[in-house]
Amino acid sequence: MTKQRIDRVREKLVEHKLDALFIISPETASPVNRRYLSGFTGTSAYLLITPDDAVLATDFRYWDQAERQAPGCRLLRAVGGFDKWLPDILEGLGGKRVGFEGAHVTYQTHSTMRKTIQKLPEAERPKLVATLNLVEGLREIKEPAEIAAIQAAIDIGDAAFADVAKRIEPGWTEKTVAWEIEKYVRENGGDAVSFDTIVGGGPWGAMPHAYPRDKELKKNEGIVIDMGVALDGYMSDLTRTIFLGEPDDTFKKVYDIVLAAQQTAIELVEEGMTGEDAHMLAHNVIEEAGYGNDFGHGLGHGVGMQVHEGPRVAKTSKDKLRNGMVFTIEPGIYLTEWGGVRIEDIVVMENGKARVMSHAPKLTTADI
Repeated sequence: MTKQRIDRVREKLVEHKLDALFIISPETASPVNRRYLSGFTGTSAYLLITPDDAVLATDFRYWDQAERQAPGCRLLRAVGGFDKWLPDILEGLGGKRVGFEGAHVTYQTHSTMRKTIQKLPEAERPKLVATLNLVEGLREIKEPAEIAAIQAAIDIGDAAFADVAKRIEPGWTEKTVAWEIEKYVRENGGDAVSFDTIVGGGPWGAMPHAYPRDKELKKNEGIVIDMGVALDGYMSDLTRTIFLGEPDDTFKKVYDIVLAAQQTAIELVEEGMTGEDAHMLAHNVIEEAGYGNDFGHGLGHGVGMQVHEGPRVAKTSKDKLRNGMVFTIEPGIYLTEWGGVRIEDIVVMENGKARVMSHAPKLTTADI
């Protein structure tokens, strides 16, 4: 699998008129890109891809691991600081265009690279070229094995939500809900939660990214729960809004609008639409109901090795939706001093339409 991915990078090298791509893993998303291309899961490594070679540089801590996990790469045993072995990995690239991930390399790292290269004889100095989303663009289209891996994470998340939602009662704190979800995930095969679980009871749910507090949940209030699972390098993301007690008319009204918006987007989204097109499918439903100003975030985002990745499904997104993309559809309405409702599922684009992958129950009312 990694060989085919590296070959796709080599096609991108030709397209972008590059002679190599240098992935520096300690920065931001690069560890994910490096794992995607090499299979290596250690926390520190550097990957150089050229038309005829793939070199993985890492230090003593990871030599054995790299040999086992990345047999398709030539191992460079990095000894000393970055500047000490950088000339070795760049050997033979004098005068060549070497791409690096502009969004993930710090100023300090870039400065060290430039200074180290300047010390080389002029004929041995490569030319550094910043790239943007070169690997991320490849990752947007999921392979069948990746879709299966995401589904496995989703299944654990669905079960965790269903288990905890039926047990929530007044007196539980928001932190208790978050802990019970994480506990279930870890006890039932998940590696971890994919992000800090969001729990917002009552008015706190009006914040889309509410953090869980020690505050006790009360009868007759809504609770927004946004959670996910990390499993074997892939992520899930799920949001449900429940009600402690019998939902009142206001909650039912807002919930039904959000649910209708989500179902409309799921049913009508098609391959070839932009992220903006998809977003507006749901936004128009909410706006026509009089709550357009209360839905302020994007409809969704890609999910894979990261819980937020391409494509962007939002009002300003020109990303084209294509078969094989996995993304969320998560409209919401947020009313200050009242609370919020958000419903989120992960879908995969297949045969030009969205197939829902998450199946946790919706409108779960705690039995109290």
